Amino acid sequence: MLRSCRITLSAAKRSIRDQFQLQVIRHQQTASSMDKFDLPKRLQGSTPSVWNEYIALAMQYKPLNLGQGFPDDAAPEYVTHSLADISKDENPLLHQYTRGYGHVRLVNALSKLYSGLVGKELNPLTDILITSGAYEALYSTIMGHVDVGDEVIIIEPFFDCYEPMVKMAGGVARFVPLKPRKTEGTISSADWVLDDAEFESLFNSKTKMIILNTPHNPIGKVFNRQELERIAELCCKWNVLCVSDEVYEWLVFDGAEHIRICTLPGMWDRTITLGSAGKTFSVTGWKIGWAYGPAQLIRNLQMVHQNSVYTCPTPLQEGVARSFEVELARLGQPESYFLSLPRELKEKRDYMAKFLSEAGMRPTIPEGGYFMLADWTPLSSKVDLSSEPDKHRDYKFTKWMTKNMGLQGIPPSAFYSEPNKHFGEDFVRYCFIKKQENLDKAAELLAKWK
Repeated sequence: MLRSCRITLSAAKRSIRDQFQLQVIRHQQTASSMDKFDLPKRLQGSTPSVWNEYIALAMQYKPLNLGQGFPDDAAPEYVTHSLADISKDENPLLHQYTRGYGHVRLVNALSKLYSGLVGKELNPLTDILITSGAYEALYSTIMGHVDVGDEVIIIEPFFDCYEPMVKMAGGVARFVPLKPRKTEGTISSADWVLDDAEFESLFNSKTKMIILNTPHNPIGKVFNRQELERIAELCCKWNVLCVSDEVYEWLVFDGAEHIRICTLPGMWDRTITLGSAGKTFSVTGWKIGWAYGPAQLIRNLQMVHQNSVYTCPTPLQEGVARSFEVELARLGQPESYFLSLPRELKEKRDYMAKFLSEAGMRPTIPEGGYFMLADWTPLSSKVDLSSEPDKHRDYKFTKWMTKNMGLQGIPPSAFYSEPNKHFGEDFVRYCFIKKQENLDKAAELLAKWK
């Protein structure tokens, strides 16, 4: 009997040990399986973007959202009506696939527009690519031209997808920040400049590309001719490709001139210029963009595009084409949307600068675009940021404002590389392409707080 019990106990111990070992093996197999399906090396280190985080924050707290860069007012009627007309058009092909590299009516309209603006005849079939927003134009440009180990110069602050896209291509991002040369009195976006020696030191034999954004997001800087000529000089010296992100090309104020860097001597053959229907016609949800440049450079983008996106929605391309045809007929005339929109935005810009200043902030007055940076640190004594666990002060401030004041901005440190995030921590970014009533509400919120 005793012997039988011992045998039973021994068998039970073996069974428990075997079950434990089986669980260990299964855990190891599961862990191994999860490792196998982790992010590939080219994406490791990627985190959710500031947009995902702040959209979720806005959904939770429902603040007045002056953070995200989209208009909250109606687009021009001729633009939106074009889409309604297309939906009822008798041509059934307007609802089928169109040419992969760009709907013919749209590339023809863009060729007519930009040939006049750059003083060079653009071949609509080889020099222009239609993309899923300027975002994809950036992606196709970077993936199509950057190889493993290539260095890409990025001017800070930068639209936050630049660096991840460079990393995805296997490139090495090199950063140079714009810095304000004055901190008192009225500060213009023109006061944010590059240190020339620091800038020049980044160029070397490994430099493949520089990404330029003018008019600039988030500062609103419109690079002047002298600044662009300096960039062009270094690009020519080191045989560097210039990617010119010009999505805010029509939104310039106070007599500032938007100069397309591809028009400078020696730059056409080394420049890819990016544009956006969303920014041009205030229809950011349409997600139609483009890239133009010499055929030998655009070819690389076509290879990426055809094997990822392939083609963009036909009705939307047709709608953008019809809208451009309206504007081409009145280009340079007062009623042109390309002139009336910046006139309207200048008034909103000045109004925002006024109410931010009255609240105690120090705004940078933008020469272009529809964003405004403001130094919020004069208000430090009014806010208790200890409740916010974020690492960077601008994240703490913008989240505190969202939760306690009902006003949301975007933290500019999101637009800097990790070593340089401190340059953005004293600022908040607001957007002024909003209904006047919403700008009035923002002014009222800040006035009450003061």
